Amino acid sequence: MTGPLLVALDVDGTLLSYTEDLAEEVAAAVAAVRDAGHHVVIATGRSVHATMPVVRRLGIETGWAVCSNGSVTVRLDPAAPEGYTAHEIVTFDPAPALRLLHAQMPDAFFAVEDVGVGFRMNKLFPNGELHGEHTVVGIDDLAGAHVTRLIVRSPGHTSQEFHALVLETGLADVTYAIGWTAWMDVAPQGVTKASALEQVRTTLGVPSGRTVALGDGNNDIDMLRWAGRGVAMGHASAEVRAAADEVTGSIDEDGAALLLRSLLG
Repeated sequence: MTGPLLVALDVDGTLLSYTEDLAEEVAAAVAAVRDAGHHVVIATGRSVHATMPVVRRLGIETGWAVCSNGSVTVRLDPAAPEGYTAHEIVTFDPAPALRLLHAQMPDAFFAVEDVGVGFRMNKLFPNGELHGEHTVVGIDDLAGAHVTRLIVRSPGHTSQEFHALVLETGLADVTYAIGWTAWMDVAPQGVTKASALEQVRTTLGVPSGRTVALGDGNNDIDMLRWAGRGVAMGHASAEVRAAADEVTGSIDEDGAALLLRSLLG
């Protein structure tokens, strides 16, 4: 099977270190894959507002980006005012999940995304965790309109406790991804990086077997299973590595560059 690959790349912990450093080798490898004619698609939990600076650092002006864990898909366009045009925005009513979770975790941080702008939240998140404009509002305001995602941050809970809480509250009508720490993204039901990437793949006409995905987090598991070649970063958890077809080097070993260079052989 020949033709361009669709190469889906997570950002934090994959392309960027957790201090947002971008290794020169990784940036060069991304450029080399694009120069070879393949479709590089950024697929991230970041908002589009926080994704675009990464896209610019990588020198990518055209193509696609999947943001907010699949709720927002944009087409990169250097002629557009913000450098992109919205292709698909999927929303849901956050009120039922928000009220259930707030009742269980009244001291937690809650935020909903305003696409292309920033976030509304019940109290300010720690500096640097969310990008864009931050507006503090009440819980009723957060629950008052359909949104692309709901973010829950509760330092007093472990990720394991988050999983137990989800089962206890019966959040069956949404999709959720729980991070390494006490952080949960709640999205429209059935929406993941994989669901958005499948639409991009269909639009581009890339065969399923010509897809590659690279990531390190729990929100990458569906994407890794979706890809014809799913690759986990070396520092990923056992659950993430089990979902992949193979494992590359860690972020400290420029694992993304190792994988990307292998596509050029």
